[in-house]
Amino acid sequence: MTIDFIKNGRSNHRESPNLAGHRKAESHSKGEPISRRGFLHGLGGVGASLGLSGWARASPPAPNLLLRGDALPATEKIQLAVIGVGGHGRYHVNQWAKNPQSQLVAICDVHRGRAATAREEAEAIQGKGSCTAYQDFRELLARKDVDAVSIATPDHWHALLALAAIRAGKHVYLEKPVAYSVAQGRAIADAVSRHGIILQNGTQQRSIRYFQRTAWHARSGHLGRLTHAIATSPYGLQGGDATLTESPAELDYGLWLGPAPLTPYTIGRDNGAGGVGWYHMRDYSGGWITGWGSHHVDSAQWALGKDSEAPILVEATGEFPKEGIYNTCIKWRAEFTYADGKKLIFATPNEAPGQKSVLVHGEDGWVCADRRSIDAENKNLLKQRPELTPGTWYSDHYLDFLDAIRFGRDPSAPIGSAHLSTTLCHLANIAIAIGRPLKWDGTRERFPDDPDANKLIDPPMRPPWTLEG
Repeated sequence: MTIDFIKNGRSNHRESPNLAGHRKAESHSKGEPISRRGFLHGLGGVGASLGLSGWARASPPAPNLLLRGDALPATEKIQLAVIGVGGHGRYHVNQWAKNPQSQLVAICDVHRGRAATAREEAEAIQGKGSCTAYQDFRELLARKDVDAVSIATPDHWHALLALAAIRAGKHVYLEKPVAYSVAQGRAIADAVSRHGIILQNGTQQRSIRYFQRTAWHARSGHLGRLTHAIATSPYGLQGGDATLTESPAELDYGLWLGPAPLTPYTIGRDNGAGGVGWYHMRDYSGGWITGWGSHHVDSAQWALGKDSEAPILVEATGEFPKEGIYNTCIKWRAEFTYADGKKLIFATPNEAPGQKSVLVHGEDGWVCADRRSIDAENKNLLKQRPELTPGTWYSDHYLDFLDAIRFGRDPSAPIGSAHLSTTLCHLANIAIAIGRPLKWDGTRERFPDDPDANKLIDPPMRPPWTLEG
């Protein structure tokens, strides 16, 4: 099958959302679904909060079509694009293409072959001619008919792509971690607030009932006064093929590198470790500290009631690979202390043995969860479930994003809490690099009187790439 990569947007694009008016759609204030036209023109007024609303959001207005999975007319479907279709990005393609509430109209990847394959998969679901493939994200974002963008690229591209999409008036589903650095995450959070778009972070544990119930038990007083939480991560990977070779002809390697240092292509860089070798290379990612931490630290922070409060101290140690091209931590232990004395411990299993992925301790017991189950010291807790208005919590992270757009509310993983939990992961990596405990000012997002540590908050980008666009 021949795939045409176009260089210019189609001539029949609809007009871009009006960001200047900052008008909230009238139907939102009345508790009714916002039409596609309505949410586009109300873009500036919805989702402007940083999403620090806590564990239970107000229930969305009824009727909630997304909870029932009802199909919308073609003219009302949210039109989506996916940028980055290697690894988890292929799952994004499948989710948006099969969703009765959305239409996947565009795909972009720096590897032309990956983009072509993903387009074929989308059109097998939606119909031939329904999706266009691109190699350069700027061409995709120029399309005025794209309402929202789903970003599933390597971490070092998250901020640049999210900021470009936000400035183009697109809502954003952004894979975790939020960004490659603290400063990049802050830039995204500020842009979301300034432009009033909806951003859902890909921390889908907030849409998994076991983690939802764990947070509810912890924050409803069922454990007594909370003392600490433990988040456990798999070990980081070692190795990586260091063989120098020519990059694949279909890969724009310069664009893949983007803001990262200019480095010769090696087999293990792009397609090692099941296609995500970059995850374990510091030029592109924080390793499993940010990869898994953005899930489990986020769930622990949520359960502790710290979605809007940063710790004041971080202490961390780590062990690195001794061979291969992977150079992120393989073992670590990080301890975050909050102003009220509560602690959050994030570690590989050998450093902090505990039940499941997230374990929350209180003076009267504990509760823990992973993606398949929940457990508690007091087994009677397992019989208790929160009484919820339908729609207060969602079981589908993707549907939650679409519903947040249609109803003009925060999604389940908004930028405020997502940026904070990702920041904790960055603090762990920085503390390991510096080699000593670090005080943290969460308001200023700086290490007080510590210039060496502060240098690592905002690592440089390779020109010409900048956060300013």
